[in-house]
Amino acid sequence: MIAQTTLQFLKQLKQNNNKEWMDAHRKEYEAAKADYERFVADILEGLSAFEPLFRDIPAKQCMFRINRDIRFSEDKSPYKTNFGAHFTIGGKKSPHAGFYFHLEPGSAFVGGGSWMPPADMLKNIRQEIDYDLAAFEKIIHQKDFKKLYPRIDGEQLKKAPQGYDPDNPAIEYLRYKSFTVGHPLSDKELSDKNLARQTIQSFRTMKPFIDFLNRAVPQ
Repeated sequence: MIAQTTLQFLKQLKQNNNKEWMDAHRKEYEAAKADYERFVADILEGLSAFEPLFRDIPAKQCMFRINRDIRFSEDKSPYKTNFGAHFTIGGKKSPHAGFYFHLEPGSAFVGGGSWMPPADMLKNIRQEIDYDLAAFEKIIHQKDFKKLYPRIDGEQLKKAPQGYDPDNPAIEYLRYKSFTVGHPLSDKELSDKNLARQTIQSFRTMKPFIDFLNRAVPQ
């Protein structure tokens, strides 16, 4: 579960997104960050039960910084109003598809996949789907998966990608530029003592999808 003080901190940050407020509430931020890091460590421990490569990844290596990169943004708010963690082999900067947890009161979700992969990996993912469409559809239409993740999210091309016929049986999927799935979490669920266990189970259900996407990562 996530502490109520952590959720309250994020709510207050959303209303006071400036350096002066953050400096005055640095202790609350550090406590909230530590609470989230503990949760991330619990998730990693659960993930390692069915993916041993997660066993040696420290929680901090999965967590994103709260500072926003405002160099090219019209929004100059200095901080994100969420805590995020990307669970992937090699840490959050790895090219591998992975699992994601987004902590934000009113907008929290469990998700995962490959978001805006580089051109070479996107090309490889499309090739894998084209080559083995039956296996891909078996994964995304599996009953438990479909219940949690009813659709693939992400922007799509308006036309078939270069090299593919518009009548390709897989064209619905080949037009995606990202391959991600997710489902929302209520604030009540964030405070549930079973949050970590349920999140790990959601990731376990997602694992075949992640494994398929990771076929596209050069070995």
